[in-house]
Amino acid sequence: MPEFDRRVIEVLREPLESGHITVSRAAHQADFPARFQLIAAMNPCPCGWRGHPSGKCHCTTDVVQRYQDRISGPLLDRIDMQIEVASIPPETMSAKADGETSEEIAQRVARAYARQLDRQGKPNQQLSTREIDRYCRLDTVADQLLRGSMAQFQWSARAYHRVLKVARTIADLAGSPRVLHDHVTEAVQYRRGLKER
Repeated sequence: MPEFDRRVIEVLREPLESGHITVSRAAHQADFPARFQLIAAMNPCPCGWRGHPSGKCHCTTDVVQRYQDRISGPLLDRIDMQIEVASIPPETMSAKADGETSEEIAQRVARAYARQLDRQGKPNQQLSTREIDRYCRLDTVADQLLRGSMAQFQWSARAYHRVLKVARTIADLAGSPRVLHDHVTEAVQYRRGLKER
């Protein structure tokens, strides 16, 4: 992602937030639907080796910071899940996977999606702030965890609401009618991106 010109990727902010984009040219203006799923990747530093056990990275802290700053805080704020993926040892790469099959996962996702439509008539991602308050209620312990995370990582209100929607989705995948502490804990872990470290 940081290899694109910053001005280009900043244009993603509007459609990520609203699901549409407005194009203005001379005296004309047009509004287009632009709801999409963004999946992006970036290296931890310009050379790509930062944090690798081999110690190959020689990037200075300033160089790493400049590289990571190519992605603005406001754009990261609009990306629901930000996950750091460590390098995988060769023996792990060749090992047989021991999780759910793709078919099992697809069925679980379909059931979670059906729950969302039955409950609120739309996917969790499209919930408004008022609807989040209604459908993503937390108990006291979960609420304290989320508020503590918000203070610790200095999240905006936008990030707070996005974590709630992810937690609601995790609860739906687990078949839980309520958003519980464990669901919020998992959602917080998916939100700890570059600017929160």
